Amino acid sequence: MALQQQQVEEDEHVYTLDEALTALGFGKFQYLVLGYAGLGSMVDAVEVMILSFIGPAVKSQWGLSSTQETLITTVVFAGMLIGAYFWGILADNYGRRKSLLIVAIVTTVSAFLSSFSPNYISLLILRMLVGTGLGGGPVYGSWFLEFVPSRNRGMWMVIYSTFWTIGTILEALLAMIIMPRLGWRWLLALSSIPSFVALLLYIFTVESPRYLCAEGRISDAHDILRKIAVVNQTKLAPGMLVSDQVTELDEEEELLRPRANKIFNFKTGLSSSLMLLSPQLLRITLLMWVVYFGNSFAYYGIILLTSQFSAGENRCFSVALHVKNDKSLYTDVFITSLAELPGLLISAVVVEKVGRKYSMALMYILGSLFLFPLVVPQNEALTTAFLFGARIWFIGTFTLAGVYCPEIYPTSVRSTGCGVASAVGRIAGMVSPIVAVQLVRGCHQMAAIILFEVVVILSAISVLLFPVETKGRKLVDHVSL
Repeated sequence: MALQQQQVEEDEHVYTLDEALTALGFGKFQYLVLGYAGLGSMVDAVEVMILSFIGPAVKSQWGLSSTQETLITTVVFAGMLIGAYFWGILADNYGRRKSLLIVAIVTTVSAFLSSFSPNYISLLILRMLVGTGLGGGPVYGSWFLEFVPSRNRGMWMVIYSTFWTIGTILEALLAMIIMPRLGWRWLLALSSIPSFVALLLYIFTVESPRYLCAEGRISDAHDILRKIAVVNQTKLAPGMLVSDQVTELDEEEELLRPRANKIFNFKTGLSSSLMLLSPQLLRITLLMWVVYFGNSFAYYGIILLTSQFSAGENRCFSVALHVKNDKSLYTDVFITSLAELPGLLISAVVVEKVGRKYSMALMYILGSLFLFPLVVPQNEALTTAFLFGARIWFIGTFTLAGVYCPEIYPTSVRSTGCGVASAVGRIAGMVSPIVAVQLVRGCHQMAAIILFEVVVILSAISVLLFPVETKGRKLVDHVSL
């Protein structure tokens, strides 16, 4: 009789996905998910960092103009703009796992084939396809986030971001070794290896249980939780799994609170995008676009400024302030890439102690202070030092925005929201070369730096206007009207 009573109580017990993930803990299963998602982030970093090295080499070999050289970078970000929007919609409507497969295929094939480009036009086309694949980067982050318990979620997202930094450092080292000896084609070919590995390891991935819950596939989500329990060697609590949307929201989440019983499950890309502009999400979406634009503009601008100053392209002043050799370029890019390590360490410390919003705002201010002295030309050592300092703080804002964005959007539009925000950031990536390359080469270094400063300050203001601090906040599954 007692056993029957216990069975009845267990059958009546319900728990949410957040409660289940908390009980299962962060174990071996999550480490494996982190490894795969991190590999995807490394692929993005490697393919973006290549832009610092192949442009000058291709320009020299094929006799390109400065505009044509800049276009090699611009088309990659144009592809990322398209891909970020498309992959987010695909992931929210057809699942994270399917999107990861297509992203891996597009990136791998186009990245490898670009090393065989016979001419400038074919290189542009293939690098644009690479950018389209790289636009799927936010899907990796959303996928990983949805396996992580709410406690210390921000810290684990920062750890995930370290894979990007590892990718930038490894790419700088690879360029130092390969470019002087074998040239840009070998660099492109060898840099595609991480994407090949991601494609091969895809067979071990599983669908996000949170996505499955949001789609009403509770039984499938429960199966994933059982797998997590087995791998983590923990026990899944008895009872019935229910969607997190039925839990009570706190006052700060009022903008996401249900206003009626009907829940809209959007199945088309247009409706998913329009949901981002609904009254509940409009403020968040517009502010997020400003922040992502500012992050990409500042971060990629720092990378491109490093390559421009180190390559000795600034001939506007009578005194030679920069060393003109390839070794200086590789060394300075490598040194400034190392700046991301302390930036990530600081982010990991403040993300759970201070929170997302105020940490980002402070980092914007500190980054602008390091960038400001470059309104006038400095000697090579000081230039590298200021760029190093600025990159510490801008990788921090980039990282914390990557934590905040998937946390603030509900599961039903999470990948779309992050994807569209990332797409807006790619527009900044397309504009950055014009500012960092063309203005500096045109003897307008002061104007370029002031423009960077204005964008950074606007981004800091936008962060402070966000209505919700997501530290310790449960993820929401649906926007209800």
